Amino acid sequence: MNKNNWFIRAGENAYLFDEFKLGQAIAIGWNEVGSLEQVKHIDDVKRKLRSEYPGYKDGKVNITAGQLFRFAHEMKIGDLVVTYNPQTREYLIGEIVSEYYYSEGHISDKTHYRKVTWSGSVGRDVLSATTRNYLGSIMTLFLLHQEAVKELVHFLKHKNNELLNSQPEETEEEQAELNTIKEDVIERAHEFIKDKFNHLDWEEMQSLVAGVLRGMGYKTRISAKGPDRGRDIVASPDGLGLQQPRIMVEVKHRKNAMGSNEIRSFIGGLRPGDQGIYVSTGGFTREAKYEAERSNIPLSLVDADLLVELINQHYDKFDSEAQSLMPLKKIYWPL
Repeated sequence: MNKNNWFIRAGENAYLFDEFKLGQAIAIGWNEVGSLEQVKHIDDVKRKLRSEYPGYKDGKVNITAGQLFRFAHEMKIGDLVVTYNPQTREYLIGEIVSEYYYSEGHISDKTHYRKVTWSGSVGRDVLSATTRNYLGSIMTLFLLHQEAVKELVHFLKHKNNELLNSQPEETEEEQAELNTIKEDVIERAHEFIKDKFNHLDWEEMQSLVAGVLRGMGYKTRISAKGPDRGRDIVASPDGLGLQQPRIMVEVKHRKNAMGSNEIRSFIGGLRPGDQGIYVSTGGFTREAKYEAERSNIPLSLVDADLLVELINQHYDKFDSEAQSLMPLKKIYWPL
């Protein structure tokens, strides 16, 4: 029978790590769902969660149900399990030796638990950058990548943790791995931001674009509903469009790309002295870009990718309205 390899977090900030280690066990929360011994399908877990945690949105219900179902029914005796102590920077490695139990008094306030025999620990600093990345998921419980398991088991067997104390400098290969991981994180964050604003409706998108412009130092005026003659937003230093630059903004929040006719129509509505911004989350055709390039009036085309760049660049200066439409958290990455 094939065995799986698991990573489980020892509670928030690993506050249960010592209990896991000394108690020779692992545990998971959400006690109110009750015992899962007789549960046969993940949908039953979802129903329990919705009943006991009515504030959970569908996404959280699905993720939590998956973790609970895995803990109760997919983990098996003989599977490898790993947990982490961020204080000592050590990964504790062991083997599951019991079926799933639902009972109080074994691991602090957690009632879903399994017994484990711990084999030993491996220091984080001896691991490659790739493996450290694999072990960095924020999920409470997840399957481990096979390459990460091989490396953990290697260091566990060979006891090569002396590197933890010597603090070796990163090799060029490790730095290259870190750079690759960083680029991957940035790319995924870029796409997640696009996912976020693609769920906004048109009025919210219009408000977000106005918020970006305010973050850039302009004052904005959003047109009232109805025919706007190609100017959803007017941005200027005074907010009235009396001072230069006076920027007219059109916002199209749809999947299809804007063509040359739309750009030509927008340009036709601009007056001498105006500058234009055309925002299209669906992008622009090649002909539309050509039309913008040949315009006698300064015009910028902003697609979804450029909008993400502008959001990232000016987010610190967003007002509360714009930040509420696009709530983001800054992440610091070591150089």
